[in-house]
Amino acid sequence: MSQFSAFPELLRSAVVLTDGAWGTQLLQQGLSPGEPPDLWNLTHPEKVEAVAAAYIAAGSQIILTNTFGANRFRLAEAGAADRVKEINEAGARISKETAGRQALVFASIGPSGKMLLSGDLTSDELFAAFAEQAAALARGGADAFVIETMADLDEASIAVRAAKTTGLPVVASMVFDSGKEKDRTMMGITPEQAAASLIEAGADAIGANCGQGIAGFLNICQRFKAAAHGRPVWIKGNAGVPQLVDGRTTYQTSPKEFADFVPALIAAGAGFIGGCCGTSPEFIREVRSRLPA
Repeated sequence: MSQFSAFPELLRSAVVLTDGAWGTQLLQQGLSPGEPPDLWNLTHPEKVEAVAAAYIAAGSQIILTNTFGANRFRLAEAGAADRVKEINEAGARISKETAGRQALVFASIGPSGKMLLSGDLTSDELFAAFAEQAAALARGGADAFVIETMADLDEASIAVRAAKTTGLPVVASMVFDSGKEKDRTMMGITPEQAAASLIEAGADAIGANCGQGIAGFLNICQRFKAAAHGRPVWIKGNAGVPQLVDGRTTYQTSPKEFADFVPALIAAGAGFIGGCCGTSPEFIREVRSRLPA
């Protein structure tokens, strides 16, 4: 039985509303392009808190943490590999304290930035890094984990197993942005293949985020639902395909256009719905208006 059965009543509802993008919101708070957002958990906690608070005010029942790149390998690029525990604990604590009793906190764990296939590191080294991050996030008060924006299924499975060592529930979310129908990862993995491996690794929920606009998630959601063996399906699409306008990355899908797909996603089997790149609290408010009463 999934560990989600032990969660509050909101996780037994038909659809749970998650949050939207964090990176673009932190840029609006003053984060410089290329600056590691995870460091802001220590240097600008009030601005990280503002993002969390905005999503809760918009109606998010689950918010994430500002820890997407807070593993030892990515933090090493910013000279902060020795601050993994501090940064992750702070990130979880900020979201948890802001959420209070209004929302649950699912801690974000993103890719390591290294390639197993190229021999950048071993599976054991990768497991140790994700376990280190997950343990710190659990100490900070996270209710669960989201292994997100994963392109390498082996890496995602290792991350799931590492996060499961904490005893907390784990969502595993892949990126599908390749193939004629945009229904494969960059390594050619289908939703069915991803579902089988992620479930075997111990994932309590499976799904997809990033990679493409919300329209492309309908087919992916249906296929995950069919292969989920009763597990909830997690869906967080982008606000369209990013475009470079006057040197800035912009997204063309409006909150209303994004939310227009919500009824179809629910029909396709989505259990968790939110937004990824380019979405904002305005998107979450619009999505909330389309959810069943």
